Amino acid sequence: MESIIKTRDLVYEYYRRDEDGNVTSIDTAVDNVNLDVEPGQFISILGHNGSGKSTLAKHINALLVPTEGTVFVDGKDTSLPENELPVREEAGMVFQNPDNQIIASVVEEDVGFGPENIGVPTDEIWARVERALKGVGMWEYRKNSPNRLSGGQKQRVAIAGVMAMEPKCIVLDEPTAMLDPDGRAEVIATARELNKKKGVTIILITHYMEEVVFSDRVFVMDHGKIVMNGTPREIFSQVDTLHSYHLTVPQVTELAHELKKAGLPIPEGVLTRDELFDILTANDIMSKDALAVSVRLKEKPQRSVDDAVLILDHVAVTYKDGGTETPALKDVSLQIYKGDFIGIIGHTGSGKSTMIQTLNGLIQPTEGHIYFEGKDIGDDDFDKKHLRTQVGMVFQYPEHQLFETTVVEDVKFGPRNEGLDDKECELRAFEALKRVHFPDDAYEASPFELSGGQKRRAAIAGVIAMRPRVIILDEPTAGLDPAGRDEILGLIKEMHDHSGETVILVSHSMEDVAEYVDRIVVVDKGTIAYDDTPREVFTHVKELEAMGLAVPSVTYLLHDLHNAGYPVDDHATTVEEAEKEILRCSRT
Repeated sequence: MESIIKTRDLVYEYYRRDEDGNVTSIDTAVDNVNLDVEPGQFISILGHNGSGKSTLAKHINALLVPTEGTVFVDGKDTSLPENELPVREEAGMVFQNPDNQIIASVVEEDVGFGPENIGVPTDEIWARVERALKGVGMWEYRKNSPNRLSGGQKQRVAIAGVMAMEPKCIVLDEPTAMLDPDGRAEVIATARELNKKKGVTIILITHYMEEVVFSDRVFVMDHGKIVMNGTPREIFSQVDTLHSYHLTVPQVTELAHELKKAGLPIPEGVLTRDELFDILTANDIMSKDALAVSVRLKEKPQRSVDDAVLILDHVAVTYKDGGTETPALKDVSLQIYKGDFIGIIGHTGSGKSTMIQTLNGLIQPTEGHIYFEGKDIGDDDFDKKHLRTQVGMVFQYPEHQLFETTVVEDVKFGPRNEGLDDKECELRAFEALKRVHFPDDAYEASPFELSGGQKRRAAIAGVIAMRPRVIILDEPTAGLDPAGRDEILGLIKEMHDHSGETVILVSHSMEDVAEYVDRIVVVDKGTIAYDDTPREVFTHVKELEAMGLAVPSVTYLLHDLHNAGYPVDDHATTVEEAEKEILRCSRT
């Protein structure tokens, strides 16, 4: 069968130039890649940040042309100018942030933009719009404004916009990086359906390992080269090798790997929780005769209002757009204490981002009061500037907060803005950079020359340098590879444990909050649905699913085992806890 995507000895180099246009360095992003994708395949490409996977993807859509070698899309050489438009008709591309692709004010008009742009007749455009929106389950929203949609719905509209051009191949470049669990599931289900029912070739680039388990083939990239190539089972059977490339495996695969190392007869490369459940129960590995544990949920410490650093007292926020009023928060009361490590979770549009922005005065409540250290931040004489130094905010893509000429100067900006002298600013900058383990030899580097993980560290250091009482981090690991994600979260945990700042982590990853935080606040439809320990919150499986959320994969597995009559503690939320419970109830 003729390949729909074929690369031969593909090389792509980025040239860095000085102010005079002279080349100062050459970075090889893609290095001698040979790739064959057959029509109708579902292909996944994995790799750490900077591995070259996104650069490779942009060649498939002719956004880039090779420095050396050749790329063919449906037999067309992408380097030929006359093939640029035909290639983009054959290979559509969906990016990480749907807001960057959606341009019209009505869903159906946005989906029709692509076909109109390539000269499709009007009647055919509307027929394609209908087929595409029905294909992604968004037909009933055709008259809606995209601004009123959730992240997952927006991404499905973006996919429909590509589908309306009737491509043979769709490249999805980290399409779920900014989505909640429900949105991620929607997008991947849509891609699988297009692949199976319509025969569309799918090329998925992702950092979520669970999303690739149903792929036909997986390619792993490192330093611009393809270093692994196989089925998902073949790839995920090599846990230690993947770790060496700064990648992980699905949580259930990691658990199976650890159980095998502990002596249980479990094969490598287990891909799903159903598969691991069958292995554990069908092969007489588990015993129903083990002693049941008396589950003791961690008691919440008894604290008074006097211990709270931040208090939300019956807070409501309503957004007004012309004559339309949209409630974002409804009668929210919450106490945040010194030394808390809180995870805030909620589906896209639940109100969690609005809530955290009220904490340092970026958004004013429509009703209710917010108190910081006992003082109402809404009072006319309250010092908002001081508040923002004491309640520091690290936004979703913190590297967008970097703007100075060097890292040190960037980190000094906050203290300087407080009116501190240069000596004190420099002292705080060095102190903050050391706390985030920033490399000494990069202090004077330009922030824009840093890796993704280093940019995050520099941005976090910029907040720490102001010595805040509370640090709020809004999806600080979005877009990072697994190693970078673990680095940043480990760093945040270390900072919290050693210095006692109050840390508030907003995340779409249930596994991350289970691993790191002490307390979870669940926001749903502008209200607080749960406020408890991770072990307690994640017992509410059905309720969380109804909110568009989920629980960690290993928690699902232990629920399945518990419901099948095995006396496991189904409150476990991490691989370590799940391993301990399964071993306790095993026959070995």
